[in-house]
Amino acid sequence: MKYKQRKKALILLADGTIFHGKSIGKEGTAFGEVCFNTGTTGYQEIFTDPSYYGQLMVTTNAHIGNYGTKEDENQSDTVKIAGLICKNFSFEYSRPAGDASLEEYFEKHNTLAIADVDTRALVSYIRDHGAMNAVISTEVDNIEGLKKQLAEQPNMEGLELASKVSTKEPYFYGNENATYKISALDIGIKKNILENLANRDAYIKVFPYNSKFEDLEAFNPDGYFLSNGPGDPEPLVEAQAVAKEIISRNKPLFGICLGHQVIALANGISTYKMHNGHRGINHPVKNLVTGKGEITSQNHGFAINREETEAKSNVEITHIHLNDDTVAGIKIKDKNCFSVQYHPEASPGPNDSVYLFDQFIENIKNN
Repeated sequence: MKYKQRKKALILLADGTIFHGKSIGKEGTAFGEVCFNTGTTGYQEIFTDPSYYGQLMVTTNAHIGNYGTKEDENQSDTVKIAGLICKNFSFEYSRPAGDASLEEYFEKHNTLAIADVDTRALVSYIRDHGAMNAVISTEVDNIEGLKKQLAEQPNMEGLELASKVSTKEPYFYGNENATYKISALDIGIKKNILENLANRDAYIKVFPYNSKFEDLEAFNPDGYFLSNGPGDPEPLVEAQAVAKEIISRNKPLFGICLGHQVIALANGISTYKMHNGHRGINHPVKNLVTGKGEITSQNHGFAINREETEAKSNVEITHIHLNDDTVAGIKIKDKNCFSVQYHPEASPGPNDSVYLFDQFIENIKNN
């Protein structure tokens, strides 16, 4: 590979801390909440996951880009992260099935990335001080200007982002002659979720984030789905109203990640911003119903309040995260509704959680 002269770059955190690196090509500035993902693979799925919208992603794996990119592995139509921070960026890739290098992919999607960063030190700092707003930039001589711009960025807490990633118009996914029909509320839906539902003989109509229950009901679905997505769940009052209506009518309802939090809020359970969230592909979860452990893929910066959940006589905690005992799944007693905080459609090796899609279809069958 021909050596490329790369510009100096920096990461400036909201508290004034600075880390240094180099741009991988594109010059400029990007703002977002800095967070980290511990996955060793799946970087393309991470970059295109709508749940990561508005975040500066630090990858803890030492090498990023070494297997290139493949168009059909996108989880949405564009890169959703605000920017990438990594240690070693691979300009060349070795996967025969790859379509393009990660450098070419970022150029296509106009994404800013910086490498040669001491990501171990940066992640350690975030773990100690929590996720916070930050800026990555090649304007290394404009620190005071960057500080002023950074101070004007909104905090993730209280920030509604579903409208930024949701479809503008309803669309269909799957075989129109499938056995089951599902109405899905898109508050940041991933392609793999739709694929998992379609593979289980379902035809899905996907609706914008601000759709009313009547809109979803007009499809005459057999079940309803609330998707994953970015930002704080509390501002999503329209989605909460949809969840309340579905639950009150005892229709089959399944929620993932942000959808799980919306279902909790619809049942009077509050949510809170975590210190630095759960993001990775090896998070241990215990299914309290079966007693079995699951290796799960997770991506969330908010969680539901466990004490309030336990105090609700009509809500059962079905899953817990074994690292910190946070709630990872619930079901509404006497209602056809359940949800999980993690991503059963993401299979970085283990397929421990795909049974949840089967469970949803069974709930539809038995309704």
